[in-house]
Amino acid sequence: MGSKLSGPAGQGGKTIEQNADINVTPFVDIMLVLLIIFMVAAPMATVSIKLDLPPATPPTNTDEKPKEPVYITIQESGSLFIAEKETTIASLPGDVCAAQRVTTDCREERVFVRAQPEVKYNQFMEVMNTLQGNGFYKVGLLNEDIE
Repeated sequence: MGSKLSGPAGQGGKTIEQNADINVTPFVDIMLVLLIIFMVAAPMATVSIKLDLPPATPPTNTDEKPKEPVYITIQESGSLFIAEKETTIASLPGDVCAAQRVTTDCREERVFVRAQPEVKYNQFMEVMNTLQGNGFYKVGLLNEDIE
């Protein structure tokens, strides 16, 4: 009975050698695939769009201040104000042109609309539709007071 087991029982005396080397083949395969993907994707990321920008010119009148924009305020009660002057939906386009004080077409100037948080959507859209229907397409929307 002198058999000697050097491994787990039932292996017939054979020892199992462990391999401590790291297999880097899967790592190299992944790196080569990533390299090919980036080589193909890099030229697509450098697509450029040609822009024709006007040359930079200094302002002609440096002492002239930019004019104050026109603010239309819609209150919860439905009343409209241009600056501090009250107006109505019917007279809104004419009052906006009068408030802008421009010699050119007043519809080309920017108009800002702000409404109190409690204003109903249909009141707001009535003002927007009136402005758009009268040719005011440069309308900015404000959600808080500018100081």
